[in-house]
Amino acid sequence: MHKIVFLDAATLAEGVQLPRPDFPHQWTNHSATAPDQIVARAAEADIVVTNKVRIGAEQIAALPGLRLIAAAATGYDNIDVDAARARGIAVTNIRAYSVDSVPEHTFALILALQRQILPYVADVRAGQWQASGQFAFHTHKIHDLHGKRLGLFGSGALGQKVAALAAAFGMETVFAGRKGEKARPGTLDFDEVLATSNVISLHCPLNATTENMIGWAEFSALRRKPLLINTARGGLVDEEALERALDAGLVAGAGIDVTRPEPPPADSAIMRLARRPNVLVTPHVAWASLESQQTLADQLGAVLASFVKGERMNRLD
Repeated sequence: MHKIVFLDAATLAEGVQLPRPDFPHQWTNHSATAPDQIVARAAEADIVVTNKVRIGAEQIAALPGLRLIAAAATGYDNIDVDAARARGIAVTNIRAYSVDSVPEHTFALILALQRQILPYVADVRAGQWQASGQFAFHTHKIHDLHGKRLGLFGSGALGQKVAALAAAFGMETVFAGRKGEKARPGTLDFDEVLATSNVISLHCPLNATTENMIGWAEFSALRRKPLLINTARGGLVDEEALERALDAGLVAGAGIDVTRPEPPPADSAIMRLARRPNVLVTPHVAWASLESQQTLADQLGAVLASFVKGERMNRLD
């Protein structure tokens, strides 16, 4: 019988139906798991499911019966894949489950910032419409998306869906090549996309080559005072550099769904940014439509069944 432990099941919303594998198993859910609880909770498990709980080399070494670490997410930077591989432990993730949710959230942030939705709503609630005496009042500058250049950093399923949505708004979409490398066919140089985009949206993984990909040097090279949207990973952007760039007027605004760490400390740069009228910070929910979460759970079930059958669905090792 396979023993399955989900270390942070509360990362999925109430109402999402977790899989019921058709192979003999015992499934245990923990709402959340602290670092010092991982080994004890997973001691008898051969399959561990984690969304954001970090499983490093130390935990892997202490779990000799472990055979599979299944990330209940696309990102797997919280798992030491090399350490798992060295001990013959399989690692899997979930793919293309939020291809509607994340792009829709991306555009919700873009539109809210570009159309000044929240500031105008706040003005109406404060009675400024009546005080103006006009049928409309213009306390915040609104801009159209039509004809603007959208620079996408990441050309996978999410980036491609964002590009498709952008086309419906009449935007020009370009994909950025990798930083410090010659642009591949279908992309433009990293620096050119930064310099010429009206909206910059990040859809790439966090790894050694993308960490702090957008820092002060990159902000200093911006020419068009773009919006910056990050629904990918917090570590892609130097948050203190973003704060400085906003102060300097190099960035028109920012929509941030991901931070590092999560949740961010109350005195962090990102929480200072969250209080600005031209910054929207959401709590890592771009992926989290109920439809998207159920797709994730269903695919998790398929991944577990595949592993038990000796197949390699979504394998990372």
